[in-house]
Amino acid sequence: MSRWIKVALVVLVGVVALLALNAVAVTNSTKDAERDVEGAELIETSNGTLQVLEQGDPAASPVVLLHGAAGSMRWFESMASLLAESHRVISVDLLGHGGSDKPSTGYEITDQANAIAEALARLDVVGATIVGQSLGGTVAIAIAEQSPELASRLVILDQAPTDSYEQNSASSGVLTAPLVGPAIWRLSQIGPTSAVRDQYEIAFAPGFNIASGFENPDQVVDDLRAMTYTSFTEPLDAEGAYTDLRSLDERLRAIEVPLLVAFGAEDQIYVAEESLAAYESVAGVQTEILEGVGHTPNVEAPEQTAALIEAFIVRTEAAERAARKAEAARAAKKAEARKAARAKARAKRQAKKKQGQDDSGK
Repeated sequence: MSRWIKVALVVLVGVVALLALNAVAVTNSTKDAERDVEGAELIETSNGTLQVLEQGDPAASPVVLLHGAAGSMRWFESMASLLAESHRVISVDLLGHGGSDKPSTGYEITDQANAIAEALARLDVVGATIVGQSLGGTVAIAIAEQSPELASRLVILDQAPTDSYEQNSASSGVLTAPLVGPAIWRLSQIGPTSAVRDQYEIAFAPGFNIASGFENPDQVVDDLRAMTYTSFTEPLDAEGAYTDLRSLDERLRAIEVPLLVAFGAEDQIYVAEESLAAYESVAGVQTEILEGVGHTPNVEAPEQTAALIEAFIVRTEAAERAARKAEAARAAKKAEARKAARAKARAKRQAKKKQGQDDSGK
């Protein structure tokens, strides 16, 4: 064996060893919750501490906003302000994201849903409209399954029923690869912000200026760097496991809750039309395609998306009021019928009694 081959082997072994050490360090990293949004609060749950922000009228109907993977509540900042004009808006950082806890385990969809349900219970929230974008949509459905009293209606933005509708997932595939993924993650923490921002282009319509969608033009970079490697990869694996067990459309058919599903026509992650069509089997579902919008309508078209949600809430609330009124009318009619039947029976008894008296008098 030549000297240069030996040197190359030594270097290769050294590189592999460094990659392995980096993988161990990166995958075992955790971060505690911290309040990084003005006005937000930290709420402890049995699954971890969540950062939660309330806006709007505390007495108004509640709307809960759940962001997608590798995002934060700031991805709803424009839309939340619009909805807060008429509603009590609660924005939540999912576990592993934003200012919430980033533990080493516990990222199953049911864990995420349990944590949010506990936080909402602490805030005395019931009967909310739960809006979930991408990963947040899956969590929203899990909340409706596990805690039906919390969800009066659901809004799902750009979340396909299963991963089979994906048309582009190469970037996340590389990041989850052994040794290579942790190494790329390490570079993302120290590399140029422009390179990190470029990795988010898939989450928006082609050509969308990402910086224009946030108050902080580097928000997507800050959100990624606030995460740990585990909090990035584990929710994605958990999401796949959850939908492999039962697809989201199948779960929704069993829940029977008013449902709005919207997709951006320019979604680069899922095939929008096919994904939307899969939800058509859910009874009473309202489906919408947003032209010129990508995977993240809450950032790309906040006014249009907020208006769509507001109209959905108004329509379903009106339907619920009408249903309650009709039920009350049916109950009143039944009560009146029972009252009439009792009166008739009483009159019959009195008539028989009188007849008996008359017979005895004779």
